[in-house]
Amino acid sequence: MEIQGIYAALATASIASAEKFYTQLFGREPDDRPMNGLIQWRGVAGANIQIFQDEENAGSGRLTVVVPEMSKARMALEQIGVTLEDELQGDYGRIAQIVDPDGNRITLAEPPSKPFKT
Repeated sequence: MEIQGIYAALATASIASAEKFYTQLFGREPDDRPMNGLIQWRGVAGANIQIFQDEENAGSGRLTVVVPEMSKARMALEQIGVTLEDELQGDYGRIAQIVDPDGNRITLAEPPSKPFKT
């Protein structure tokens, strides 16, 4: 099988609310509206993201976003009115979470300061 692309997808109860949130989070409008009830961003740090209308499953999604520095991500999120939860520190980096208007959890992950052992 030849794969041309992969999209992560999150369900929303309100396309309008989700579009506003993710436009602020990604710093740009959606790239496509391929059909009613679906918006998508292409090439967000190499990833493709779809947000689709699905009230029944809204809020049950998870997405991980890797950021170079958690402190800078926290400041950027504060500027758009999003609160980043307390950070958890591990041997190989830090994580913290935000939630979108539907309750989908977005984990921000700061890369480790030293390489993972293989």
